[in-house]
Amino acid sequence: MKIPAPAPPALDPVRWLNNQPYLLLSLTALFWAGNIVLARHVGDHVPPLTLTCIRWIGTCLILLPFAWPHLAHDWPAIRARLPLMVLLSAIGFAFNNAISYWALQYTQALNALLIQSSGPLFVALWSLLLFGVRLTGAQLAGVTISLAGVLTIILRGDLSALAGIAFNRGDLMFASSLVSFGLYSALIPRRPAAHQLSVISFTTGCGALLLLPFSVWEFSTGATLQFDLLTSATLVYVLIFPSTLAYLFFNRGIALIGPNRAAPFFHLVPVFGSAMAILLLGEELRLFHLVGYALVLAGVVIASRPASAKA
Repeated sequence: MKIPAPAPPALDPVRWLNNQPYLLLSLTALFWAGNIVLARHVGDHVPPLTLTCIRWIGTCLILLPFAWPHLAHDWPAIRARLPLMVLLSAIGFAFNNAISYWALQYTQALNALLIQSSGPLFVALWSLLLFGVRLTGAQLAGVTISLAGVLTIILRGDLSALAGIAFNRGDLMFASSLVSFGLYSALIPRRPAAHQLSVISFTTGCGALLLLPFSVWEFSTGATLQFDLLTSATLVYVLIFPSTLAYLFFNRGIALIGPNRAAPFFHLVPVFGSAMAILLLGEELRLFHLVGYALVLAGVVIASRPASAKA
């Protein structure tokens, strides 16, 4: 009698996604693009420090039921690296997000997207200064090509538009958030050997605690939180997509391919932002959009492929 071959194991979509760094980092950029567009739109409804504090309290509470067994198991490792974990909470969750939301009250979306494009350079700079990790030729070429694509989209194919961009204090604030997140990106591979749910739940909770006194101060200055449909929808989106999912995806992507190969995916944020404007706001798709998209994608592919990690 012929014994039938065993059926192939069923595909686990979560496990499959957890091992797709390019998809994880692309989705992260998509969620963060929506976060920038939305935060600029609701600046009058939700004070920036309070929005950030609520964001991380909510994210921690969402993750904690799933993370608790891992957190209890990993606590000795986390406690042994507590200064680093608190630093990651401060620079990757508290300061970075609060200052970027605050900056969007003073700067235009064009400036924010332009500054966002410098993200990979800050990651590379911190990796070099702290750990002596240099960009390879392929990584540098990829970052340069994708940056050219971002500029093509933002400047609408007209380099002379650079002369018309005026920077203000909001731009400096937004740039400081990228300096902070570049440091977070360079340091996250040095986190304790713990489950990613343990790391995220601790850093979001710690980041919220660090922000709480500043949120109280913000309300003492007369800031108010408007409870309406727009505020509710904003909080739901912010808690689920650019917070819970994006940071899980981003940390996993870095763990799989490293910070320098992951950094060019920052350039997808303005690409997705412009695509949202076309799809949601009815803007016209132009040739410079297509050229910019092609350059960004080419640069990301060149910089993130495995061969680019070799010197």
